[in-house]
Amino acid sequence: MPDRTQDFGHYGARGARGSEAAARVLDSLASGIASPVTTRRGLAARLRYLTRSAAGHDAMRDAGITVRPRTLKAWLAGTQRPNTANLAKIDAAYRALRRRNVARYLLARLNANGGTRVEIHPLDQSQVPIPRQRVLEYRRLNIRTWDAIVDAWSRGDMRALDDAWIDQIVNLGSQWGKYEYVTSVGFAA
Repeated sequence: MPDRTQDFGHYGARGARGSEAAARVLDSLASGIASPVTTRRGLAARLRYLTRSAAGHDAMRDAGITVRPRTLKAWLAGTQRPNTANLAKIDAAYRALRRRNVARYLLARLNANGGTRVEIHPLDQSQVPIPRQRVLEYRRLNIRTWDAIVDAWSRGDMRALDDAWIDQIVNLGSQWGKYEYVTSVGFAA
């Protein structure tokens, strides 16, 4: 995998790892609560989602939220507001639990009917000097098995997600290295 060791962006190319772009799309497919955690409605919805199951309490503990039960009750009642650090932890716990809860459903949708068509938008080379630019076109491929990608995404393991993503885009043949960094990835389940 020679492209994985190169100095990306050295000549001014802009983009993100393909696995990060795929994770953003998966996050948007799994989105639930639209209100931000900083609003009363968003905070209350996240706390209800997190406190209605043992898995939610585990997610809060994993995110580093260690408050007394009466503080949690005050948050739920709206009589006390968490500090900024705890708001960020509540949002992280919500997203982690939401990923785990939605992963199985999302995996079934992505694997249905022989896989899901993915469109890969190449990296932005507008700042790269013309002699250094590569010819990159939009690519489309069908990812048939999403198991490793969705599993790594649901666990929040970016290294495993990157490896799983690279394993799937190797189907592009000898050009797969050109699409390790992209502007965006698009797919719909």
